[in-house]
Amino acid sequence: MSTAQPSDREVGDPTSQSDAATSGDEVPTPGHDPLRGSRTSGTWIAVIALSLLLLLLAVFILQNTQKVEVAFLGWNGRAPLAATLLIAAAAGALVVACAGVLRILQLRRRVKRQRTA
Repeated sequence: MSTAQPSDREVGDPTSQSDAATSGDEVPTPGHDPLRGSRTSGTWIAVIALSLLLLLLAVFILQNTQKVEVAFLGWNGRAPLAATLLIAAAAGALVVACAGVLRILQLRRRVKRQRTA
C-alpha cells in the first residue's frame, strides 16, 4: 500500500488508489467494462444456477418416492429413496467440509508460526 497523499498521485496511474476506490466504487481502467464481472452479476449468475439445481432436485425427489429399506448402525426402517440419497449426499458433503476446514486451520497455523519466527 502506498502512503502517498491523494494530491501526490498522478492522474491515470493504475497502481494508485483513488478516493473512488476507497469508497467502494471501481476505478475505471482502459478496456474494462464495468458492467461485466461485478459482484452483482456474479450473484445473479449464482442465483440462476442454484435455481436450476433446485429445479433438478425437485424433479429427482418427485421421481424417486418409492420406499426402500434402510439400515444404519443398528437402526432399521423404511424411507423414501430420494430422502435416503439426499441425506447420504449431505453427510458426505459434511465429511468433505470438515476435512477442508481442518486443512485450512492447519495451513493458517503454519503461516502464523512462520510469520512470528
